[in-house]
Amino acid sequence: MKRIEDLSVKNISWLNSNSYVLELSGTKAIPDILPGNFAEIRVDHHPGVFLRRPFSYLDVDEKNNSISFFVKVVGKGSRKLGTLEKGELVNVIHPLGNAFSIPDNKKVLITGGGSGIAPFIMLGRELKSRGNEITIITGGRSSEDILFSEEFKAYGEVLCTTEDGSLGEKGILTEHPIFTKDNFDFDLIYTCGPEGMMKAVAKIARDKGIACEASLEHLMACGFGVCLCCIQETTEGNKCVCTEGPVFNTNDLKW
Repeated sequence: MKRIEDLSVKNISWLNSNSYVLELSGTKAIPDILPGNFAEIRVDHHPGVFLRRPFSYLDVDEKNNSISFFVKVVGKGSRKLGTLEKGELVNVIHPLGNAFSIPDNKKVLITGGGSGIAPFIMLGRELKSRGNEITIITGGRSSEDILFSEEFKAYGEVLCTTEDGSLGEKGILTEHPIFTKDNFDFDLIYTCGPEGMMKAVAKIARDKGIACEASLEHLMACGFGVCLCCIQETTEGNKCVCTEGPVFNTNDLKW
């Protein structure tokens, strides 16, 4: 059940020049959070920033009543959150949205680009606990953008691409050689990241007859389906990403 609460900044860990992990903690037990859920975080004390910012959960520590988010600085709001001091309060609405499907004993592929890697630590952990064989591909402009590789290795094979060739295969994510292999026989593909990347992954999945789920990265100001700024066109009409997503079967999206 979603709730609104003030959580305390436990730690902010900068990973590179433009991204960090924001860890928040509270006095109450953490609510049930599923891979794919997200939270709406209010940015206080910054002129010109009025709307909450949506962030997928990076991880949950139920023992210490804490949650963490991967934040990539893309504007005033995300930059302001990165300047908070330990102990400052942050108002959060959570958990929101739906979740990824979790099969049993299947072969799955996870594809993440940019800030789209955020939900995949929790997803990888849950998939592994259900006996799935997991391959994870992350993509970025350079090696600086390839994050959490060690954490992902706990759940399966980890691959990567960089546009400048500084790490892994050179090129964009969907140019990785794995996509052209004859034994590309995954049962389910997950994707999150820039829309162009997700559309390309979805097309590969569709052409190969593989189910694919995408977590959409829309602007979501309220989280309740009231502001209507996160509308996505689907085969069943317009849907609010914040309440009927953010996870969609890509065959249902009008892309």
